[in-house]
Amino acid sequence: MSSPDVVSLLESSKELDRVRKEQEEILSEINKLHKKLQTTPEVVEKPGDTSLARLKVLYTQAKDLSESEANISSLMLSQIDGILPTGPQGQTRRRIGKEGNEQKRKRVKTESDISRLNPTMRNHLEACASLKGEQLISCQVAARVTPRNADKDEWFVVKVIHFDKESKEFEVLDEEPGDDEESSGQRQYKLPMGNIIAFPKSNDPSSAQDFPPGKHVLAVYPGTTALYKATVVQGPRRRKTEDYVLEFDDDEEDGSLPQRTVPFHKVVLLPEGHRQ
Repeated sequence: MSSPDVVSLLESSKELDRVRKEQEEILSEINKLHKKLQTTPEVVEKPGDTSLARLKVLYTQAKDLSESEANISSLMLSQIDGILPTGPQGQTRRRIGKEGNEQKRKRVKTESDISRLNPTMRNHLEACASLKGEQLISCQVAARVTPRNADKDEWFVVKVIHFDKESKEFEVLDEEPGDDEESSGQRQYKLPMGNIIAFPKSNDPSSAQDFPPGKHVLAVYPGTTALYKATVVQGPRRRKTEDYVLEFDDDEEDGSLPQRTVPFHKVVLLPEGHRQ
C-alpha cells in the first residue's frame, strides 16, 4: 500500500466525521422546531412566522448531508478496496455518444486500443503515488459533469485525483473523452460531492445494491465509459451471474429495445431528477 492512498482514506474519514457532526446539529434544530409546532401549532398562522420556511430549509440541508454521507461512505469503500490486495480489475470502457447505433459502432475503440490506454488499478495507484504535493484518491467513480441547470445530465466513468477539503469538491479526470470532443486529450473537472457516485466493489458482489426487475438504474453502456438510464430486466442473483440484463432508454433497434449485459459493479441507483 502507498502512503498517499492511506492519507486520502484518512481525509475521507475526517470529512465523514464533519458531515455527521453537521447532521447532528441540523437534527437538533429540527427536533426543537417539531416540539415548538407540536406544543403551539397555531404559531404558523401568525403573520411573519417563519417556522415552516425554516423547517423546509433544515429538511433540505438534512437531505443533502445524508446524500453526502452516503457518497463519502461509498467512496471510502472504494478507497479501502484499492488499498487491499485485489484480483485483476475490469477493463475500462470507451465513452461514446448515445445518439444512435451507427455512431456507437463508429466511435467504439478496438480491444487493442482499450488495452493500451487502460492500465490496471495497481498502475493507477503507483502513478498517483509518484505525484508530489497531491493527496490523490485514485479510484474510479461515476461523475455528472454537466451543471444542475443543463438540459441533460451527462455521467461518465472518471478517476478521482484530488479532494479539496476547503471547497468540498472532487477533482476528477476523464481519461478517455469521445472522438467527437473538441479536444482528444484527457479532461479534468472540479465537481461537488453531489455529482459523484462511487461504484460497488468489483470483487465483492455483496457490496452492490440488488435492483429488482423493472427498476430504473444508471449504468455504463457496453463498450463505453458513459452512463445512461436503463431498466433492469434481470438481476445477477436471479441469473446466478455477476451481470445485469438491462434495456437502455433511447437504444431502439428495429423497433425494439435490445437487452444488454452489464457487470454489477457498473450499475448504480438512478439519481433523483435525472434528465436524459
